Amino acid sequence: MELQIDDSFLISAYMNGDERALETLINKHNQRITSFIYSKVMDRDVTEDIFQDTFIKVIRTLKKGSYIDEGKFLPWVMRIAHNLIIDHYRKNKRLPKFEAGDDFNIFSIIGDEKLNAEKQLIKDQIDTDLRELIEELPGDQKEVLFMRIYKDMSFKEISENTGVSINTALGRMRYALINLRKLIEKNNIVLTN
Repeated sequence: MELQIDDSFLISAYMNGDERALETLINKHNQRITSFIYSKVMDRDVTEDIFQDTFIKVIRTLKKGSYIDEGKFLPWVMRIAHNLIIDHYRKNKRLPKFEAGDDFNIFSIIGDEKLNAEKQLIKDQIDTDLRELIEELPGDQKEVLFMRIYKDMSFKEISENTGVSINTALGRMRYALINLRKLIEKNNIVLTN
């Protein structure tokens, strides 16, 4: 019979530098968290992505020392997973799957059919400006941004396609978005609603 070590002990061990304690913690709750996510999204790749993202948030919180242990580790992790599932659905309402072509238009994803002609012209101009700005990003960031947003690939697929770890792919995406925001501000592009 396997000895069940309690979560508080494992969290404390991890925060004191024992990396294996985190692995034990993840393995201990893997099945329940994965089943929970899968029951909501019904897709293995999406489940894996959300599971990864959940534990990236868990690790960040633990490393920052901002987790307060009240013996409720699993409910806390489930809440993070639940929020990420909601984010996934919000994002996918905006970002349906589509084939990327040369005539890609970022606003065709956002799904605003009620645009009048004038607003459509403005949005087309912003789309053109954004595409030019994306071209200014460093190659590795542009590649991840393109795969994630234009091709709707999971971070696992991006990782396999680029030969880098999922964490590296996540990092590149984060920097791509930060740099894109800076370029938007620098070029005074106003993203209208």
